[in-house]
Amino acid sequence: MSKPADRRYADRYDLAIVGSGVAGLTAALTAAAAGARVVVLTKGRVEACASYEAQGGVAAAVAPSDSPAHHARDTVAAGRGLCRESAVRVLTEEAPARIEELRRLGVRFGDGLGLEGGHSCRRVLHVDGAETGRRIAETLVRRALESPSIDIVEGERVVALEPGRGCRTESGEIGAAALVLATGGYAALWARTTNPPGSVGEGIALAFRAGAAVADLEFVQFHPTALEGSGFLLSEALRGEGALLLDGDGRRFVDELAPRDVVARAVAERGTALLDLRPIDRGRFPRLMQRLADEGYEPAAGPVPVAAAAHYSMGGVVTDLDGRTEAPGLYAAGECACTGVHGANRLASNSLLECLVFGRRAALGALAGPAPSEHHPSPPALDEAVTDDVREQVSEHAGLVRDGAGLERLCTSPLLLARLLAESALARRESRGGHFRADFPHENPALSGRHTVLRPGRDTVLERWT
Repeated sequence: MSKPADRRYADRYDLAIVGSGVAGLTAALTAAAAGARVVVLTKGRVEACASYEAQGGVAAAVAPSDSPAHHARDTVAAGRGLCRESAVRVLTEEAPARIEELRRLGVRFGDGLGLEGGHSCRRVLHVDGAETGRRIAETLVRRALESPSIDIVEGERVVALEPGRGCRTESGEIGAAALVLATGGYAALWARTTNPPGSVGEGIALAFRAGAAVADLEFVQFHPTALEGSGFLLSEALRGEGALLLDGDGRRFVDELAPRDVVARAVAERGTALLDLRPIDRGRFPRLMQRLADEGYEPAAGPVPVAAAAHYSMGGVVTDLDGRTEAPGLYAAGECACTGVHGANRLASNSLLECLVFGRRAALGALAGPAPSEHHPSPPALDEAVTDDVREQVSEHAGLVRDGAGLERLCTSPLLLARLLAESALARRESRGGHFRADFPHENPALSGRHTVLRPGRDTVLERWT
């Protein structure tokens, strides 16, 4: 996958994309189809990105009895009064077309539709059971490698964004007329996470240093069913098919398909939580069952222990509906971006869909957008390490349940993104969706529709978005 030794970068690209997950690859293929010369940069190997670990499916209103309006209604309900409804309309109305595009590229979705938490009907498409993210990503990678207009370069860590000029990496400068940031989220800032180790929000920190606004960093979704003692995710698709959550006495204690924040807190409150897979057709999920067997569990014989783990970040770099950030020449898409589409709590299986819809839009926006009219001083290179101590600090002070005193302590973190997270969480003096404060345990109606926005050198503000 890496760039051959005798191959040189182009002198200048039309578009540089930082990140090689589904959002980044969608942007690359879209731009190449429009005639652009594209480079995709990733700090590790392509297979190490979070998209490969996405076990859930892709939500889309493709059933005759369903509609984008119904999908939008469920998305807004899950977002707990914080969804940007214009973004939700774009997501849900464009979803069927993005599914058909994947089919044309060679993705083979399984028969039937799945049901997951927060959905009012079956509308989730899967590939090979819980292999959806991996299969989609593999298809997009294959198509990108076939394109003579796309260079994919692994092992190239970006250390500074210079919109209008390109970006700097650890090994040199990449010239590009526009940049699309698709670096994923920051759930690996927590000690217990379902994410790959590299999902620490570097792209969001880079964008903030380059002058972009960030928003809603306090909203982090904890998945309720990670295998106890590890970050291995047991997909929500299992509960959608009938798997049950039991306490230590074998009793159900929560609606398994309630919003994830509700289920995750219920799991944490129990201390001991077990996922009973005996009621479902386990043969539909061969990779999950094999992994459990490798870990020493026999799901046919009894329930397996689970715990909540940091899973998905709703916050990120502020963008409009075409991926445009507040830093001219810089665009963002996927989990690193914040369009407001997820609100305070992402609806299950809207994440891969977000990558497809807004990855495409960001590429088209970047190619159509005007070049920056002025060049700003280059930001300093990002030189921060996410240590085990940082992860423990974030876990302790900004976990599933947090409070003002702990967040104040997190404001002293050596990591920029951890400090921004703490500032955002302190500003939201309520509990809503993926943000639960023990000292403000209820929703504040006055904060409905208000997004927590931070800009370099300015005070935190709560904004309404249209």
